[in-house]
Amino acid sequence: MASFEWILALLCGALTMSGIARRLRIPWPTLLAVGGAALALVPKAPRLELDPSLALALFVAPVLVDSAFDASQRDLRRNWASLSGLIVVAVTLTAFGVALVARRLRPDLPFAVALVLGAIVAPPDAAAASTVLRSVKLPHRILTILEGESLLNDASALLLYRVAIGAATTAGFSYARELPLAGLSIVASIIAGVVSARLWGRLVLEKLDYAPSSIIVQFIGTFGTWIFAEKVGLSGVLTLVAFAFTASRRNAMPARLRVPSFAVWETAVFMLNVFAFVIIGLQLRPILEALSPEERTQDLLFAGAILVTVIVCRFAWVMFYNACVRWYLHGRKTDNPLLVPTVRGGLLISWCGMRGVVTLATALALPADFPRRGLLMLTAFVVTLGTLLFQGLTLRGVIRWFDLKDDSPVEREVGEAWRKALEAARATLDGEDSEAADVLRREYDAAIRATENDEPTRPALPGDALRLKAVNAARDTVHELRETGAIGNDAFNLLQEELDRLELSAAET
Repeated sequence: MASFEWILALLCGALTMSGIARRLRIPWPTLLAVGGAALALVPKAPRLELDPSLALALFVAPVLVDSAFDASQRDLRRNWASLSGLIVVAVTLTAFGVALVARRLRPDLPFAVALVLGAIVAPPDAAAASTVLRSVKLPHRILTILEGESLLNDASALLLYRVAIGAATTAGFSYARELPLAGLSIVASIIAGVVSARLWGRLVLEKLDYAPSSIIVQFIGTFGTWIFAEKVGLSGVLTLVAFAFTASRRNAMPARLRVPSFAVWETAVFMLNVFAFVIIGLQLRPILEALSPEERTQDLLFAGAILVTVIVCRFAWVMFYNACVRWYLHGRKTDNPLLVPTVRGGLLISWCGMRGVVTLATALALPADFPRRGLLMLTAFVVTLGTLLFQGLTLRGVIRWFDLKDDSPVEREVGEAWRKALEAARATLDGEDSEAADVLRREYDAAIRATENDEPTRPALPGDALRLKAVNAARDTVHELRETGAIGNDAFNLLQEELDRLELSAAET
């Protein structure tokens, strides 16, 4: 019972701190991680040591599915070169750069062990960056690149992590044999994700018409796909991303299931993110306890050097890639000038390199007898907390300094698509001569005219303000009838459900 009480207390505290962070306009992951670290140093504080496999499944899997389901596959394809560079080259460069620096500082450290450390700290976590980026108007291309990177960079880092672990712990390990197997695992993971989504949707989700059952099954599918992939030696990250991409394209869920489903997913993902960053901070005590006092100072200096290396490697690759693209495109015609990288955009992408739960979970997943395990765990924690503090707290200032403007492609696309959708809806009334058809025809005609003069992203009909006013008046009357005893709770709940549907049908103005 005490553990459950601590979990509730931590969750309440985390939610409070996240609210404070939003009010102060700073990334809430940073504040939560610092709060967790401070709590870890308090006597009699809870000891929540992560089971690494559980941490990856619990904290990473739902976030991946939620992000991949909403990701624009078209925009990801358009920026495939930039994304490939970050997902593959930047992660690999960072891993080997860290390994070389680690070997230089600790010559007794085997290269395979140093490479394991590099793979642990290589993948950035986008949760901290996205909390700031989505609150400001940034160029759509930068958002697409950062969100796309967050979907797949864990996959490349975890594949490299597995290979390096094998090299460090297996006698007679052969890179020539393991690297082709890793490539085969990538292809198999994508196929498994696509097949799983098709089967899951056809055999399970399409059969359900009860919202709670449908939502529970969605989470079972998410965790089940991750567990299956990990059990058979595939990449859980790639399998889940392919699963979500396929499911989003085949989503035929009716609105009465989709609305509560999206609400539950948004709440669950937020809660898991909040809890994950608190737990990151709480790992400070067990990590420090694993080190002797004599080792701590030297190991902290070592970890600080690795932190600097991680930041520098990301800057080096992003700015080098951007310079090469600008040189290649200089004097050439391009179909979309917005796809040409800028210096300020490159610097911002470089700055969004905060590490998160994947880095800490992979460090904790090291075997108990792994060489220099305590040093690697401490370094992973310092890199995670250091990037959250140093880059996370300065990110908003960097954005303001660069003064990057949003090119608003999404708003334009919404406006054009909304007008065409209204015209299609209006066309279905041709030939109808009822009074209801006349009312709808006038409403759609007014809405189509509004798209030509009003804000292009306004997905509202001209009568929505009046409709909301009427619904609110009806709701007040229903509440009054319940308070006076004219109707009971059963009738009230049914009436409230109907009024909710009417309210949702009218966009807020």
